[in-house]
Amino acid sequence: MATTSIEWTDKTWNPVTGCTKISAGCQHCYAYVMTNRLRGMRNPKYSHGFNVTLHPEDLYEPITWKQKSMIFVCSMSDLFHNNVPFEFIDKVFDTISKTPQHTYQILTKRAERMGEYFKERTIPLNTWLGVTVENKQSKYRMDYIRNLPAKVKFISCEPLLEDLGELDLTGIDWIIVGGESGVQARLMEKDWIINIKKQADFNHIPFFFKQWGTWGADRIKRNKKANGNLLDGFVIQNMPNHNIIK
Repeated sequence: MATTSIEWTDKTWNPVTGCTKISAGCQHCYAYVMTNRLRGMRNPKYSHGFNVTLHPEDLYEPITWKQKSMIFVCSMSDLFHNNVPFEFIDKVFDTISKTPQHTYQILTKRAERMGEYFKERTIPLNTWLGVTVENKQSKYRMDYIRNLPAKVKFISCEPLLEDLGELDLTGIDWIIVGGESGVQARLMEKDWIINIKKQADFNHIPFFFKQWGTWGADRIKRNKKANGNLLDGFVIQNMPNHNIIK
């Protein structure tokens, strides 16, 4: 089990580690940095570095977790990476189906492969499916999930890299927004956040502002904890209704 500081979940579960950078949001990947750190600490799970690695020994980990939890799946990878066979993903979802007490959040940048996977498979009721939408070029990813029969379909605009303009939020149940962290972090403008929030509010979609990141609301670079997560003086971290019926 891995506890986490990610504000919108309780625990992380990593039956897969490692990934490949495929879009602008990947440029300063936190998982890449953390993997190198853990490998340097001789953590055996990360001995292969950031190469995609399957961990069948961890497939049944959540079955041992008795406390009802929100679980972020593959925080150190992308479950729908091309190097993860569908047969292995089937085993991940078998565990998800066997643990209905938990809610599982799966976020991907590989929306096409997620869509392909679910063409002939049923989505467990305790699964939330999301895609990353960091810039205008990645908005197409929403088209692959908006019609899926998942309990919650969400988008994560983190790191938010530009004004996304008008969004087609049909079928979207939750929106997360956050700025980038790290020495090389890119600036996020307040207007970009407000644009998304206004559209979320208009469509009655819960909006979760995670953090400013390395650049503050005042456009000054500092520690992300110092910059905090206030938007116009308020913490806005709304979650979807767990009892949504599709």
